[in-house]
Amino acid sequence: MEGKIDSRNKLNDLTGKEWLKLTKSFWLSEKCVDDKDAFKHPAPFLIKDIMKLISMFTKKGMSVLDPFCGSGTALIAANNLQRVGIGIDLSEEYKCLAIERLSKKKFTKDIDFLYYIGDADKVLKKIDSVDYIVTSPPYHNILRNKGEGLRKQSEKGFRNGSRTGVEYYSEHDNDLGNKYDYKDFLLSFEQIMKKCFAVLNTGKYISIIISDFTVDKVEICVQADIVKLMLNCGFEFVGTTVLLQNNKPLYPFGYPYAYKINHNHQNIINFRKPKE
Repeated sequence: MEGKIDSRNKLNDLTGKEWLKLTKSFWLSEKCVDDKDAFKHPAPFLIKDIMKLISMFTKKGMSVLDPFCGSGTALIAANNLQRVGIGIDLSEEYKCLAIERLSKKKFTKDIDFLYYIGDADKVLKKIDSVDYIVTSPPYHNILRNKGEGLRKQSEKGFRNGSRTGVEYYSEHDNDLGNKYDYKDFLLSFEQIMKKCFAVLNTGKYISIIISDFTVDKVEICVQADIVKLMLNCGFEFVGTTVLLQNNKPLYPFGYPYAYKINHNHQNIINFRKPKE
């Protein structure tokens, strides 16, 4: 550790230099060997990326919630940093995958972490309070498209970005990934975020990881819609970190007729629950 922790720092356990580095408006996505097992899930994120966020927004012993927990990456990241992880997901299959991953790291269910099965909109009512929320919701119904789902793995076991076959989250009607209409997706997500607002401690933060995407072949500025609905929930917008994913391949979507963007980054959109 370089430098020292300022005694006035009530947010995290970072030195001034460590804090400053994490305020950069873009990060390079980082993978590690423990990410490999998560690729049984159609859309996991990487442990080191989430650890950076948890390091920024919490101190040791604090609680970290992921209401769309999937393969448990947020729980692993939290436990790696001696935080308590709390996860919610609709899928029993992904809960089993998460527990398998956490067990390999010697983390124990109901001691080091909690994982609830059910609709986040309902399960959140059972949670008293948390210190930080980080999550990546389903991207509307894009995995339901005929385009393709699970990405190929390289010889080393990491995804290289190309896609080979269709896979989606679940058959549940209340799964955000099964919302046929984009407006319904946003309304359902907003309802869950209102519950997140209620359980998040005042003055604490929430990070939403999501990219823009197309709906009915039309490019949507998803970030703008997410910011709007989060403000409606009562959160303050505090800035977006661009998570660069330079290993993703480029596809000639519109070539040679029209410009179509390749999404080689995720937006980490950060909000704060105002102090009373």
